[in-house]
Amino acid sequence: MTERQLFQQHLAPTSTEPMAFPVSRAKGALLYNDTGKTFIDLIGGISVCNVGHCHPAVVAAIQAQAAEYLHVMVYGEAVQSPQVQYAALLAGHLPPSLDCVYFTNSGAEAVEGAMKLAKRLTGRAEIVACHNSYHGSTQGALSLLGDEYWRSAYRPLLPGIRHIRYNNREDLQQITVHTACIILETVQAEAGVVAPDPGWMLALRQRCDETGALLVLDEIQAGFGRTGTLWAFTQYNIIPDILLLGKALGGGMPLGAFISSHDKMQALADKPVLGHITTFGGHPVSCAAGKAALEALLAEQMVESVAAKEQLFRSLLQHKAIKAVRSCGLMLAVALESYEQVKAVIGYCLNTPGELGVFTDWFLFAPDCIRLVPPLVISEAEIKQACVILLKALDQCVGE
Repeated sequence: MTERQLFQQHLAPTSTEPMAFPVSRAKGALLYNDTGKTFIDLIGGISVCNVGHCHPAVVAAIQAQAAEYLHVMVYGEAVQSPQVQYAALLAGHLPPSLDCVYFTNSGAEAVEGAMKLAKRLTGRAEIVACHNSYHGSTQGALSLLGDEYWRSAYRPLLPGIRHIRYNNREDLQQITVHTACIILETVQAEAGVVAPDPGWMLALRQRCDETGALLVLDEIQAGFGRTGTLWAFTQYNIIPDILLLGKALGGGMPLGAFISSHDKMQALADKPVLGHITTFGGHPVSCAAGKAALEALLAEQMVESVAAKEQLFRSLLQHKAIKAVRSCGLMLAVALESYEQVKAVIGYCLNTPGELGVFTDWFLFAPDCIRLVPPLVISEAEIKQACVILLKALDQCVGE
């Protein structure tokens, strides 16, 4: 059997039409398939590969840590240098009230931990989320997910979840003294890159302060320079009570985290003891990789080039078939007429004639949009090449 056949036979499916893209190698912003063809990666592992694929510092950190030790004990019981050093580095680049890190295996698990922490701190059960929000696929995270199409097959879900409209001031009144927390994406990614109104964010922070509800910001996709600043929330002059990280946090390795103040985090340590626990969360190899990735992100000033690269994409993506381009840094949604058009463009980009293709995708709640979320290290030349292919795909699949 071929590897494609083994993939279809032995790996559990997530859709009826997987891309089945055969990756053999990756470097920087480029992917290579099993025939050696090169693809410009405009997905970046869905905001995972911010520092690029196989960054030398990340690879070296993984190799060095793997030679020292792998798993030794459940999270929180042993002093493991990669965890300690990475937590300290993160805290050093966050506000003082976000100085205590709980590492998990994934972003969804970070969401689960934050929900528990909010309930424990407030003694309240109700949680507010937003329509068209995505926070993961575990049962708790799915309860928050703001689209009934994705939730309906798995009911009953968690009770006490209320959904409000993103950017709607009137709906903020639904945050009350019974609300443990509101959890929202700083920038709604799967909705097709929807940014918050700055005034709404300030009003949201004020409403949480008035009611005693905690503000939990999900920067699992928006963090680590993706939107043009290290953390997206700094653009809106607010500070969350709990910050959620994942995706790029591990530099390509699996890692998530929820972060709050040292005082708040104490609530998980007693009554009951082990109020939140994980076996592999904060795996030493993942933490070593993540620390190396953040250090590279900062040292190589990758974030500083994001705004110019965003504008380059926007200036080049001019076509009659494009209805709109929404962007927050190197998180872009290119809106077409329909999902069918998007699907055709994706297929063309994967099967271009010649030696160069483009790897792109769509959004869960905006299937009529092409996802452009490349590694932050993508060069101007690669952006120009990618846009030439995208525009040719539009010509071939949609028409001028």
